[in-house]
Amino acid sequence: MTSKAATVEEFMAELSPERYEMIQALRETILANLSEGFVEGMQYGGISYFVPHSLYPAGYHCDPKQPVPFAGIMNQKAHVGLYLFCLYCDQAAQDAFVSDFLATGKKLDMGKSCVRFRSYSGIPLEVIGKTISAISVADFLEVYEASKPKKK
Repeated sequence: MTSKAATVEEFMAELSPERYEMIQALRETILANLSEGFVEGMQYGGISYFVPHSLYPAGYHCDPKQPVPFAGIMNQKAHVGLYLFCLYCDQAAQDAFVSDFLATGKKLDMGKSCVRFRSYSGIPLEVIGKTISAISVADFLEVYEASKPKKK
């Protein structure tokens, strides 16, 4: 469910109490562990953490008007989606995340970069915090640049 909210506060106000609790816990964890330079805002109908144009003027290669996404939180119909674009481009980081997640004993429901949560109890906040804190803007942009499709 894509939100039309213009701000994070508006997005949060739209949520049911259960979803609010889940998304607020994810936000607090991400914000507490986010490296300097990333910005929280709205992007693609959800809360996004991205590299602003002031640090990376070229923007996202798929849509240069958008800043480069790092992570995002979406309120979907059947789950809360945590989109870890930072793992999509970095197989070693993704492998470490999966290993750490599975070590918690919680069930991992993950696509290439989207982790789906159906309840608060299924969210390993410490693993998410560890993953987010391990990636600086500079490191993320280096991996992102290397993974971008080459121009023809």
